[in-house]
Amino acid sequence: MAYWTHTQAPIGAFQEREVGNWFEYSANTDSITSFTEDFPHKIWVCDGYRYGNVRKTVVVICIDEDEYGLPVTQKWSIKKHREYAN
Repeated sequence: MAYWTHTQAPIGAFQEREVGNWFEYSANTDSITSFTEDFPHKIWVCDGYRYGNVRKTVVVICIDEDEYGLPVTQKWSIKKHREYAN
């Protein structure tokens, strides 16, 4: 996945440590469901966004869902995490 240039209402950015790709993220304003309640952010990628939780040095990103509708996640180490001024 790579950075998408059409981020809507970005609140920050980070660089993924392993490959070095940059990503912006915004607040998750979608209606709260059992699927999205653990993911307070939208991480913008080349084909839209993925739900995730951006922390100081780690991002938990939802990459898919399993046959029961539960999220399949990956944990990314990040660097250069920047929060934008309001």
